[in-house]
Amino acid sequence: MTADTLQIEIQQTSKSRLQEVDFNNLVFGRNISDHMFISEYRDGQWLDSRIVPYGDLSLSPATAALHYGQAIFEGMKAYKNEEGEVLTFRAIDNWKRLNKSAERLCMPTIPEEIFMGGLTELLRLDSGWVPSQDGCSLYIRPYMFATDPYIGVKPSDSYYFIIFTSPVGTYYAKPPRVKVETHFIRAAEGGVGGTKCAGNYAGSLYPAKLAQQEGYDQLIWTDAREHAYIEESGTMNIMFMLDGKLVTPYVSETTLDGITRKSIVAIAEHWGIPVEERRISVKEIIDALKDGSLEAAFGAGTAVVISPFATIAYEGVDYPLPEIKEDSFVAKVKTYLTDIRTGKAEDVFGWTLKV
Repeated sequence: MTADTLQIEIQQTSKSRLQEVDFNNLVFGRNISDHMFISEYRDGQWLDSRIVPYGDLSLSPATAALHYGQAIFEGMKAYKNEEGEVLTFRAIDNWKRLNKSAERLCMPTIPEEIFMGGLTELLRLDSGWVPSQDGCSLYIRPYMFATDPYIGVKPSDSYYFIIFTSPVGTYYAKPPRVKVETHFIRAAEGGVGGTKCAGNYAGSLYPAKLAQQEGYDQLIWTDAREHAYIEESGTMNIMFMLDGKLVTPYVSETTLDGITRKSIVAIAEHWGIPVEERRISVKEIIDALKDGSLEAAFGAGTAVVISPFATIAYEGVDYPLPEIKEDSFVAKVKTYLTDIRTGKAEDVFGWTLKV
């Protein structure tokens, strides 16, 4: 069987787990769909592209990724339109960003036909796993990791590229409470903060745990040099509505080039709303919270979509944010973005792709 120009061997599961899933009570990341796509990199080329039943992998205890961290991933989503057709959102951007991460971590890039062909064929096979309930979607996890069974600090010669999917509901049940981090760092200039590599997330777990013990849901990461400038927040880019303008930290080598983020920027510009992508100081935001000029602060990402913050904490003080009104930019852009992704609104940007 072929997917565009890619030859894919397909082994279907003998027993689907679809009937075991309660689509009205989806917990993020708990349910995995029936199949996964795998392609292997060996001898300088990608080989053995296949779709198999989702299941465990057999790996050597000396697998390079487990010791030296060559592991990268992406997060994407698929949706169903009113006709029951499956739509992907900006998949090519995810492919490009995965390859950017691969280059930084000395890993092979993935050809477009393998990424898109494998993704498309997997979604066709598991289309029944794409939820149709409001607020739900199919989360897609493409990832690559080093597989050399070798203990030695060098780039691996072999890799697995895998895609699996998971039906999901809302990431945050209510607006998150976030805390400005002024001690620990997520990324520094010259590092890998602009990539989606596994180690970035491992290093964030401990400070996030400390914040959660204080009653916060996430951290706002600040620059490594001074802790004076806002960068991003856990699984999200950060955006602010300030004096009628959409203001967000510019993309740098210490922040992730978020696809949801740049979609929101494009929509704001399309609507004629002033946009500023620049350095944002913590002081500027705290001052705006104090004088009431900060209309909204929210996180943007594939998993969280758009999540307005309830509280920003800084130096022991909680600063509550106003509730989001239905006629606000945040509410409107969230609805519009969802409508584009689900085919309810015309996609004037060319972001969606019908499977």
